[in-house]
Amino acid sequence: MRSSLLSRVPILRMGSLLLVTIQVDMHDRLAMTLQDDLTERIVKDRANGVLIDISALDIVDSFIGRMISNTASMARILDARTVVVGMQPAVAITLVELGLTLEGVSTALNVDQGIKLLQCPGKDRDKAKHLSV
Repeated sequence: MRSSLLSRVPILRMGSLLLVTIQVDMHDRLAMTLQDDLTERIVKDRANGVLIDISALDIVDSFIGRMISNTASMARILDARTVVVGMQPAVAITLVELGLTLEGVSTALNVDQGIKLLQCPGKDRDKAKHLSV
């Protein structure tokens, strides 16, 4: 049971938002578990927004980039918007070099800005910063 708890990324509820803070290097199994856990929590908590804090990630690969994009798509289908916050410059460079497009994923520099972005009424596209690489 202990290893099961250690192999999960915590998902915290903040009102109608969910905050996921990824503080460990992601591997494929952990990424898939996070995706499953997060979609279940969106439904269970009736969340309308998801913040994914990746400030602790130094590197990403194409699988993790696709997982973030797919998770955002699943959240959108479940009526929740996704904002990725805290992206390190090296991660942004890697995503560009890999040619990845994170469709439907908004970005913000930090959690506070991400919360403000999610609280914009009517999915305000003018204020959203979409990452399209």
